[in-house]
Amino acid sequence: MDCIECRGRMQCSRRTCPLLPVYRPQIKVDKDVFGSSPPSIFVGRYGYPKVRICPALPPFVGDTRIYDMPEMWSEMSIDKILEYRYSMILAQFKADVRSCRELETIQEICLYDKPVDIEVNLAKPPAAKTHFDDIHPPFGASAPAKDVKIYSTPPPPKAVEKVYHDTDMKATEAISYLYERGIPVSHIQKLLSAGTLGVKRKLVPTRWAITAIDDSLSKKIIEEVKQYETIDEYRVFILKETRNLFMAILCPSPWSYEWGEAWYPDTTWNRTRKVGVLTDSEGYFGRTTYAKLGGCYYSSRLATSEYLRRIRRQATAIVWREIYPGFKVAIGVWFVREMLRKMYSRSYWEFDTLEDALRFLNKHSSLGVDEWIKASNLIKAKRQRILWEFV
Repeated sequence: MDCIECRGRMQCSRRTCPLLPVYRPQIKVDKDVFGSSPPSIFVGRYGYPKVRICPALPPFVGDTRIYDMPEMWSEMSIDKILEYRYSMILAQFKADVRSCRELETIQEICLYDKPVDIEVNLAKPPAAKTHFDDIHPPFGASAPAKDVKIYSTPPPPKAVEKVYHDTDMKATEAISYLYERGIPVSHIQKLLSAGTLGVKRKLVPTRWAITAIDDSLSKKIIEEVKQYETIDEYRVFILKETRNLFMAILCPSPWSYEWGEAWYPDTTWNRTRKVGVLTDSEGYFGRTTYAKLGGCYYSSRLATSEYLRRIRRQATAIVWREIYPGFKVAIGVWFVREMLRKMYSRSYWEFDTLEDALRFLNKHSSLGVDEWIKASNLIKAKRQRILWEFV
């Protein structure tokens, strides 16, 4: 199994991924921890349906919203984000996905959009070790917990309160309802993970919840986008950020979508000597299988569909990412979602033809568009279609 395709999903049958670093946070705390949860929780996936459910908090009180809100991170350095994340302690409770003694308390923590003062009683001092993950941001130290108490709460957003109490509303409807009322994607993900949405409610591992929200929201937005006229020209977007290059070509044709990644040597998932290039795509009617590029495929699709909805147009979207040497940290799919949102908020370049757009991109791509074209199904399809138009 190729490490670039596996991305720490243990498809190699190992217990831990040798490419994901282990970090040892230096923060020291006692067994009793009092602090302001951003709010934040984590639900593990190992052993499902028996999982770990963990409220997370730094050992101090204050406005900690930024500690677990990726929507606020696009202008911050990776080091600063990790500093916030490592300061949060995970209090681990064992749970069945449908019930546990602490479930109601942990669910309540997730309802709020402002910090919640809580206290956790740990069974032992936290282990100063954390693992990275390709889907969700890392946390700091963790330990089994005996109890969790809430000491102060802000009022929850009215939209969140409504879907929490409406047990007849399907989860997909609740997700859309919250999004349309301005609830951040990161908050909706926590609500789904904590089992507060839908009819048959249960805990959803954080990793699964993040991708489920990106997938569900983008599908709904795409159906709306399909009702609009296509754009009139080729639009090229470029963003270079933190040893990453993001590029998008939006083509004047009906909706289809491609996400591609080029991992250079000495990066998170590539310890070989060659650049690893992978792409995946979908046509007008979407896809029925899970994308081989994992969560980033869906987070990119959400950011792209949001832009098209905003301009009330549809297009074929070809989105590529180059990851350069030295980028060795797996910090979660939020990075792709927020970087692309940032990219789509900026100005773009217009071209009359696909070839002109590709030539322009070639000036910015370190890999070179020829290598991208070799891996791109949509570029090949569009070139074939253009060729037939001249026959």
